[in-house]
Amino acid sequence: MLIQWFGQACFKIQTKPGPNGEVTVVFDPFEVSKVGLALPKMMADVVAITHDHFDHNNIDIISGEPVVINGPGEYEIKQIFFYGFAGWHDDKQGAERGPNTIYLLESEGISVAHLGDIGQSELTSDQLEYLEGVDILLIPVGGKYTVAAKQAIDLVNQIEPRIVIPMHYRLPGLKIDLDSAEKFIKELGLTPQVEQKFKITKKDLPQDETKLVVLKP
Repeated sequence: MLIQWFGQACFKIQTKPGPNGEVTVVFDPFEVSKVGLALPKMMADVVAITHDHFDHNNIDIISGEPVVINGPGEYEIKQIFFYGFAGWHDDKQGAERGPNTIYLLESEGISVAHLGDIGQSELTSDQLEYLEGVDILLIPVGGKYTVAAKQAIDLVNQIEPRIVIPMHYRLPGLKIDLDSAEKFIKELGLTPQVEQKFKITKKDLPQDETKLVVLKP
């Protein structure tokens, strides 16, 4: 499995779930002109959208006639399993910023959770049932519109993933006001493994520790 990050909550995951070849999944492509970050032309088999905001829902930029997932449900697409379940963009059950779909992807014996723009300081028991012990956690850490560093660490402690990849934080050129990832990285207390692209197999997953991976967009 190969994971790339392009800023905000946009990830590309390339995986080979079976004998029929590689499948490409893109999460939350953004509107370049409004976000201020570059986004290369991408083809995908599946596009998953966590919520309907301009920095997460630019489906038109993705070519290849992908299957679009845009909300809670269970999906099997090209031998990849997706579980989408309801969450909130704020800590007031969506009263301020609306709903946010959390996704769990399973392929190659690896589970990947994308929390979208989660604003909840604590997971519900139903959410935790899906997420607890997930292999790879993609979590926002930049605050303002999502959980901030301390809340993100609390969620990491709830979930206890094997690998944590922060997202949705301040980057050069970003037009949206967010905090940097520095506080989250410092308070998490793990030495980051910095990568341009992160390649992982099931046998390489850490067994007795949590690893922090910081991706360069």
